[in-house]
Amino acid sequence: MTKPIEVRNPRTGKFDYVIIPPPPKLVVQQCKRTRRAQVRWQQLGLEGRIEALQQWKEAILSGRDRLTEALVNDTGRLSTSVLEIDSFLSSIDRWCRLAPELLQESAKNTAIPFIVLQQTSVPYPLVGVISPWNFPLLLSTIDTIPALLAGCAVIVKPSEITPRFVAPLLTALNAVPKLHDVLTFVEGAGATGSTLIENVDLVCFTGSVATGRKVAQTAAKQFIPAFLELGGKDPAIVLESANLELATSAILWGSVVNTGQSCLSIERIYVADSIFEKFYHQLVAKAHRLQLAYPTVESGEIGPIIAEKQAAIISNHLLDAVEKGAVIHSGGVIEDLGGGWWCRPTVLTQVNHSMKVMTEETFGPIMPVMPFSTVEEAVSLANDSIYGLSAAVFASETEALEVAYQIDAGAISINDAALTAIMHEGEKNAFKFSGMGGSRMGAAALKRFMRKKAILIKTNATNDPWWFENGE
Repeated sequence: MTKPIEVRNPRTGKFDYVIIPPPPKLVVQQCKRTRRAQVRWQQLGLEGRIEALQQWKEAILSGRDRLTEALVNDTGRLSTSVLEIDSFLSSIDRWCRLAPELLQESAKNTAIPFIVLQQTSVPYPLVGVISPWNFPLLLSTIDTIPALLAGCAVIVKPSEITPRFVAPLLTALNAVPKLHDVLTFVEGAGATGSTLIENVDLVCFTGSVATGRKVAQTAAKQFIPAFLELGGKDPAIVLESANLELATSAILWGSVVNTGQSCLSIERIYVADSIFEKFYHQLVAKAHRLQLAYPTVESGEIGPIIAEKQAAIISNHLLDAVEKGAVIHSGGVIEDLGGGWWCRPTVLTQVNHSMKVMTEETFGPIMPVMPFSTVEEAVSLANDSIYGLSAAVFASETEALEVAYQIDAGAISINDAALTAIMHEGEKNAFKFSGMGGSRMGAAALKRFMRKKAILIKTNATNDPWWFENGE
């Protein structure tokens, strides 16, 4: 029997929830059952799949309070949990609206007059989704929904740090028999994820670079596609022409939303020399206005640090920065309040790239601010990273675009931060160690779950083969 995993409550520090990972044999059996059910799901047709997903959405809405409560217990924050549920539900509607056009088949003439090309696609039978703890619901379904509409069956392995949200989703699934057989969740840690990868036809993973490497290696051994969204160390560049009121507010939001626990967080800030002092003073003033969501979830905007190990990483990065000469202007310590770990919005100056806080993923509400003298220097600093997920540029539109084209990252927000968190139409790829595989944004997010087939039709079947007519 596999060992139970105790789950910590991020607000209280107590281990008040338990999951029991299934033995590998049961995971294998579940994969086989789900793959068999996929045949009926595909035969249901797109209209039938849309109807089933809409029924699931309605069932979730009827039990929304239970889902909200579970997410709050998982993450310790309320407003972001509400936003996460809203985003999840709206994504069902969005993909149901887009899928009919994106999955249309086509026929066209080719360069050879008597041959017509029928372009079609078939889904990968079984998709495995391995999701992280920072946005438990959203990141377990961001790949799941388009995969289901494409005709795939899906098994999700959520993070063992935040598994409580699964129970309300399964309750809602029980109300939709057609969907229940092709969508399920398996709880467990790394070993469960490894077994899942070995028994699916395609894997989507969101998480750290270290674990992403292992996922890629396992997928390569199975000879299956792996779509990986990994870490980020997103830079923001603020040029002299920037609107400082806008820039400081946007960068503050982009740095501390979900307590900075997002791969899209702004984690390093480069500001033109001439406006550096004014910028960081405004940023510090705004940072001081934000309060911790303690003692209640309604008390403030900054929730607890969800994963206990992350608190140690944030503390280590801050200590390293101070030891190397950084100056802290707000926050700067990990606080133990009621058993949970908390960090107030932290602004640092006198930072450089010898510090972990400027080079390694911190995943907390930390804002290191560094001056630059030329645009070339700013671009060089922004690109001096193993990561390339996204970035932000604040300047006049013309200047900002010139800089954006030079940044090695998959998505650049102009005069705002982390826009891909709310706008999913733009296709993007992760650069460097921030990931690999097709875009989870835009039309490609659905099409990557399909294998293309070319049906070549000879329209005049009475003639000899073309190669025979040409004397071959």
